[in-house]
Amino acid sequence: MSWDDNGGGKGKNPWGSNNSGSGGGNRKNPWGSGGNGGGNQNGGGRRPDPDMEDIFARVQDGMRGFFPPGGNGLGGGKVIALGVIALLGLWLASGLYIINPGEHAVVKRFGAWVRTVDSEGLKYHLPTPIETIAKFNVNEIRTMNVGFTGPVGRGTTVSTGRDVPEESLMLTSDFNIVDLDFVIQWNISSAEDFVFNIQTPENTLRKVAQSAIREVVGQTRMFEIITTERGRVAEDAKAIMQQILNDYKSGINITQVLINSAEVHPDVQNAFQDVQSAKQDAEDVQNRAQAYSQDILPKARGAASRIRQEAEAYKQSVIARASGDADRFNSVLSAYQSGQDVTKERMYIETMESVLKNAQKIIMDDAGGKGVVPYLPLNELNRVAPASGNAAPSTTNKGQ
Repeated sequence: MSWDDNGGGKGKNPWGSNNSGSGGGNRKNPWGSGGNGGGNQNGGGRRPDPDMEDIFARVQDGMRGFFPPGGNGLGGGKVIALGVIALLGLWLASGLYIINPGEHAVVKRFGAWVRTVDSEGLKYHLPTPIETIAKFNVNEIRTMNVGFTGPVGRGTTVSTGRDVPEESLMLTSDFNIVDLDFVIQWNISSAEDFVFNIQTPENTLRKVAQSAIREVVGQTRMFEIITTERGRVAEDAKAIMQQILNDYKSGINITQVLINSAEVHPDVQNAFQDVQSAKQDAEDVQNRAQAYSQDILPKARGAASRIRQEAEAYKQSVIARASGDADRFNSVLSAYQSGQDVTKERMYIETMESVLKNAQKIIMDDAGGKGVVPYLPLNELNRVAPASGNAAPSTTNKGQ
């Protein structure tokens, strides 16, 4: 027979209340509130909330209605109580958790940050839903591919995934398009910032990385990006990423940025090769012109220096000769002024000596006999003209 059918017209529920009428004021539930007709429902004052012990005792009293009277009913109530206590213990035990090496745990109470646990070992938090935890390995180096999908083997720079053009195609400073794939290696520097300050950390990191690398590529020529400046581009992009993430207080630390590949876009490959060939030809011509200038300029400078030195020597020679002539003239002038007659005589003799030393001379002395005409062999004298620069012998004819 069920608990609500006792055959006497007075139904009884497991809480021990009378089921004789709907308006009875003595109906009670296990929480101590009145029935539909009781004065404590609407018209009476509010009763104070019972404590947990009172509630537990009333629940135990109410559960007795499920069992027949006697010792068995009392034993059944204890089983239920022990079951409730066991469930409560399991619920409380669910707050135990373990922090492994390198892990940080962010404890949230009703969604709000309470503390961050960074020490290893067995820890405890209030069970769900009061407190929840989020654990992160802050020492783990995470990898993000930008510009392509798929893994990158350790120690290699060859991607095996699919290219993502909307991420990899970038415009350089010389208005060329470069297809650039790169890999970001990062870890978590602050677990609480990583959880609370940004909603989607990895998506934010991807957007920040694309923005930073495009800024650097937009200030660099394409030939430098695909040849010698990869390392500088990666370092500049890393610095910009880290600055932006720090401004966001994202709790993300960029450990390394690796350029996986940097190539010319296939649509402009042929045009780029033509441009590079033209540049190489121009550089070759410039190098040859530079070599020719380096060869001819030293020679021209040497010739100019020699001409200047010769001119300077000629200048010094002319000046020295003029100075000597002037000094000699001054000395002659001084000698002439000290003895004019002697000087005149000497100058006359020196002049005549210089004039007559190469001339044919005939000296006639007529003191011996007057009126006698000497014989002069003029024809022979003309034939004996000096041929080698020596003066002809002079003929002296003294009159008898």
